Amino acid sequence: MQQPPLDEMENFLRGLQDRICNALEEADGAAKFREDLWERPGGGGGRTRVIADGALLEKGGVNFSKVHGDRLPPSATAHRPELAGQTFTALGISLVLHSRNPYVPIVHMNYRFFSAGPVWWFGGGADLTPIYGFEEDARHFHGVLKTACDRHDPGFYPRFKAWCDDYFTITHRQEMRGIGGIFFDDLHGDASLLRAFWEDMANSFLDSYLPIVARRRDLAYGERERQFQLLRRGRYVEFNLVYDRGTLFGLQSGGRTESILMSLPPLAAWAYDWQGEA
Repeated sequence: MQQPPLDEMENFLRGLQDRICNALEEADGAAKFREDLWERPGGGGGRTRVIADGALLEKGGVNFSKVHGDRLPPSATAHRPELAGQTFTALGISLVLHSRNPYVPIVHMNYRFFSAGPVWWFGGGADLTPIYGFEEDARHFHGVLKTACDRHDPGFYPRFKAWCDDYFTITHRQEMRGIGGIFFDDLHGDASLLRAFWEDMANSFLDSYLPIVARRRDLAYGERERQFQLLRRGRYVEFNLVYDRGTLFGLQSGGRTESILMSLPPLAAWAYDWQGEA
């Protein structure tokens, strides 16, 4: 199967990064993204954009990267050992947003493409981690993702939702990280059809997230809600540093550490043997 054109997908992801950053700056109304261009010693590089201390966003990052190398790192071959030792190219966009208001959920989005030797595949997804859950927000977020999936294959949403629920589990605590979304990896087949699906899902991000922001950003909160937010962020950190395949791939492949760890919140908390109130 012929590989999709890398230059066209790179242009799409760069344009998507621009559109998302512009929309988030407009929604925040105070802060602007800082941009860092970086090069990876082993090949490739990226464009990191981070926003901080805003009216809406306490910290957020929207990263584009395209890297290549002589040997796939262990995180990329754990599920496909036959590819060990292959040259590789990886490009993608990754986003994590930590809001100031505890009623606005943490959101994560990542869409990527890999090629390793003669093999290529798409991966990605988006998921929501509320501090305080609202059924209306959950239905909206999942509804946007399902609508986008259904435009391509009605079997995609139930399959990729279940995959997301399984993947974003903090196993050592037996907890879900949030309310899920969709997640897929190793997706290969008809290149044009899969690329159309991949781009459509990436384009759906702003529609899935910004209406939730509009509903929750002005809700009043106090120190009690802030402390609970910090504890929930601690759980988010645990997942990212222990289980997240994207984080492990970035660190093992010699990526830029500051860009990889931009997903971590500016503040988090851990309380010994904490038991939450109803």
